[in-house]
Amino acid sequence: MITHPKNAGFSLIEVLVTILILMVGLLGLAGLQGRALTAQMEAYQRSQALILLKDMADRINANRKNASFYDAILGTGVAVCPTTGNTIADSDLCEWHNALLGAAETQGGASVGAMIGARGCVYEITPSSAGVMGEYLIAVAWQGFNSTAALTAGPAAACGTGQYGGDAKRRVVTLPVYIASLI
Repeated sequence: MITHPKNAGFSLIEVLVTILILMVGLLGLAGLQGRALTAQMEAYQRSQALILLKDMADRINANRKNASFYDAILGTGVAVCPTTGNTIADSDLCEWHNALLGAAETQGGASVGAMIGARGCVYEITPSSAGVMGEYLIAVAWQGFNSTAALTAGPAAACGTGQYGGDAKRRVVTLPVYIASLI
């Protein structure tokens, strides 16, 4: 007569439990990797927006005598470059418009060098005059991947509103620019 030990098959159960624990850990690692990729893309888009924001501030500062011509909204949904009546401002706004659309980098004929749905806004808050500094607000808006709290107050709140399937996915960075009157 053959007798089987009482713990026969116990090692198989231990192996199955170990595999189950390992699977849960690997699934958690895959989720963490997905979130890291999303955070990396959000950071990349924010850095691109900050570069474009500073670019327009430098353009306005370089043409400070005609700063009032830069009051415009550009980017996704705007088909052509604006014409303001000032050659330098028109050229600057057109180049900024193309940069917002990602024209600096193309892939398969499509512009891919900027944020998703980028939109740029320049607001003239206070026009410059003798003894009064002109105040401008430059804003760049784009679509993020995750929902956050929606921006609801101030002039920047208008830039890109309703363009990204809800304001919870809209990202906006702003930069105030002050221009002294040179007259």
